[in-house]
Amino acid sequence: MTKGAALFDLTGKRALVTGSSQGIGYALAKGLQEAGAEVVLNGRDQAKLSAAAKALNTPHTLAFDATDHDAVRKAVDDFEANVGPIDILINNAGMQHRTELENFPADAFEKLLQTNVASVFHVGQAVARHMIARGAGKIINIASVQTALARPGIAPYTATKGAVGNLTKGMATDWAKHGLQCNSIAPGYFDTPLNAALVADDEFSAWLEKRTPAGRWGNVDELVGAAVFLASPASSFVNGHTLYVDGGITASL
Repeated sequence: MTKGAALFDLTGKRALVTGSSQGIGYALAKGLQEAGAEVVLNGRDQAKLSAAAKALNTPHTLAFDATDHDAVRKAVDDFEANVGPIDILINNAGMQHRTELENFPADAFEKLLQTNVASVFHVGQAVARHMIARGAGKIINIASVQTALARPGIAPYTATKGAVGNLTKGMATDWAKHGLQCNSIAPGYFDTPLNAALVADDEFSAWLEKRTPAGRWGNVDELVGAAVFLASPASSFVNGHTLYVDGGITASL
């Protein structure tokens, strides 16, 4: 292996990816595995989780609710004690709810806050405690193009993803001194189960193709390179950064 390739090698590392039974989380877990990492899958639906683990041929699954602080702490602590260290964390668990702001249900807003923001805190803190003790670790939070931009009907989602970007900065500020690199990836519009309704909307897809310099939806595999970079030694001095993978949508009017 060349010195350059070694910078991106994840052999011997173990990565926990939340919300990894499908969509972006599954694609990132698969990509890290292909880069040499041993992956630990997480989700709430045990059937989906088991199917994903079988497809990736990984023995490691953690079926906890990322919004439950105590359950997260117990699952992570037990895994660290009985299996081994978690070297890389990707906080990917998230949800969407589309409704005009003046009619947005309060309970849906609270659920978005818990799923998209609180989960990043809960899992990030539980894993970071062990990383800090070892003096090394990589945390990658999944933000969004909505970390920087807004569009009609998803104002609370936009608020949560803005919070993820700033929580990432806070993690880096507190934990870089302990040897951790904490960054986020902000996907643009990708063809995923979360965006199924938009992908099926011909009018929206036509608008997106005109609005995005690349002229198309993203494919989830196109997020893997960013994840491998931020999970690897290649990003040893990158901290508190949000990397937009969006086909140029945040770069143009």
